[in-house]
Amino acid sequence: MHTTTDSPLERWAAARPDLDTSPMEVISLVKRVESLMAAAVEPLYAGAPLTPAEADLLIRLRHATEPTIARRLSDEVGLSRAAISKTLGKLDKRGFIQREPSQADRRATLLTLTPAGQAAVDALFPRQLAVEAALLAGLGDRREQVIQALRALIASMRAAQT
Repeated sequence: MHTTTDSPLERWAAARPDLDTSPMEVISLVKRVESLMAAAVEPLYAGAPLTPAEADLLIRLRHATEPTIARRLSDEVGLSRAAISKTLGKLDKRGFIQREPSQADRRATLLTLTPAGQAAVDALFPRQLAVEAALLAGLGDRREQVIQALRALIASMRAAQT
């Protein structure tokens, strides 16, 4: 029997000492950060014309200097091509993006932000940025260390997937 102060890591180590549970230390923290961020920005999207996933795509298109292909967005946001395609379809139907066939590659579609898409992003993004700034304000001088550690984590994860 475990006490309420035991961590899942300790419980797994006790139940299965043959397993290296050390990855849980990092992964559980990353999941917790993700959960806290989602909870903090969730109120912004109540009644908003965009979902968080849609806003993420439109924010990336907001300052694109040329039309972008869906595959590039998929790589940038880390979503499957199917998820990107579904989200882009919804954005297209609502007039937030425009899709045009690529002249260079018939399989690709070029994406651009419409004025309606730009207006939606410009209305929502400053509010989201303010929430995110408040979440990070407590880091103080440690902010750069966190950025470097997260970049190292991303590089490690990408390397493990190749």
